[in-house]
Amino acid sequence: MADLFESKEPAADVAKPLADRLRPTHLDEVVGQEHLTGEEGALTRMIRSGSLGSLIFWGPPGTGKTTVARLLAGETSMAFEQISAIFSGVADLKKVFEGARLRRSQGRQTLLFVDEIHRFNRAQQDSFLPVMEDGTVILVGATTENPSFELNAALLSRARVLVFHPLESDSLARLLERAEAAEGRPLPLDEEARAVLLRMADGDGRAALSLAEEAWRAARDGEVFDADALQKIVQRRAPVYDKSQDGHYNLISALHKSVRGSDPDAALYYLCRMFDAGEDPLYIGRRLVRMAVEDIGLADPQALVIANAAKDAYDYLGSPEGELAFAQACIYLATAPKSNAAYSAFKSAMAAAKEHGSLLPPKHILNAPTRLMKETGYGEGYQYDHDAPEAFSGQDYFPDVMGRKTFYDPPERGFEREIRKRLDYWSKLRRERAGGNT
Repeated sequence: MADLFESKEPAADVAKPLADRLRPTHLDEVVGQEHLTGEEGALTRMIRSGSLGSLIFWGPPGTGKTTVARLLAGETSMAFEQISAIFSGVADLKKVFEGARLRRSQGRQTLLFVDEIHRFNRAQQDSFLPVMEDGTVILVGATTENPSFELNAALLSRARVLVFHPLESDSLARLLERAEAAEGRPLPLDEEARAVLLRMADGDGRAALSLAEEAWRAARDGEVFDADALQKIVQRRAPVYDKSQDGHYNLISALHKSVRGSDPDAALYYLCRMFDAGEDPLYIGRRLVRMAVEDIGLADPQALVIANAAKDAYDYLGSPEGELAFAQACIYLATAPKSNAAYSAFKSAMAAAKEHGSLLPPKHILNAPTRLMKETGYGEGYQYDHDAPEAFSGQDYFPDVMGRKTFYDPPERGFEREIRKRLDYWSKLRRERAGGNT
């Protein structure tokens, strides 16, 4: 017996969502991704060349990844197949591949769009390799996660990664103008409320159009909402700052400098400001790790351990409990002794490495696995430090041309006070064992 609610086609009188009705029909109608779809965009150039390879679209939700994949199929006259890694398994993939092989035998290629491709496990990702290599399908995968971490190296080596950017305010504003033209009426929002709606969308075009629909549904004839009324209607608060713009960088800068300045109260305040604004907690976690190695370093080696442990705790607990681990790490970092000696040493050593090029290390510290290498002096005169008094030979390890350099010069604070004592002692021994010539 047929289901009373079953329908092969949607009823004609059921309106499609605004975002679906406004879906672009040509690449040049896509907003916010001009680096890909503009006159000189990467995808535009591919289509002109007549050669389209497999692609990975990486970017946040609502930036046009699915739409662009559909348009690519239309522009190249390929059959379009779409699956989601969330709902599909090996059996589904086999059916898609069989259909693609049949089309190929009939002279037509298939563009296979895989949404959330990072959700496939390693074995499932490997199943794409043969059909990509023999041209059975042109794969276009979409992911919101970093492909370098979530996709197989073998898959990445066969596809080009294209980055989709969050939509800027002007791009979102253009979408709202299109929506107003399609609806034949203006949004029932004053100027401030319109700006708040754009911030609520947070770079997501689909979200912007959905919020616009909600505003139209809620408005009575002639009613115009202000910012407060809009937020009550859609039950969503505008972000305190745009995560991709100045506010984002201002607050992370304030947090970093508060930690560096050993002010735990200010650091905690800015940390909470970022949480309240909806910042990605793992971004904050990465920044805390950066502070541990840049501003504390070996003055308190435990700082890096604490910062990493906070990230692991967040991974384990999730939100909102995991945020407390970041707060604890933030307070620890702010109250820890500060030193940028390791950070400065790294920059100086990197500059020296670039300046001096590929200098050969001194031969006495090079291994000599062959007779020829032994005959040319490799390993000659090397002193095994464990056999030297106090396990310190004092020999030189820098390339002969460079001479001895000092990159790491720790201050006498925190744990680096002990390191300073060791370095001074070894420096004294080195001079003594070199006869005062170093």
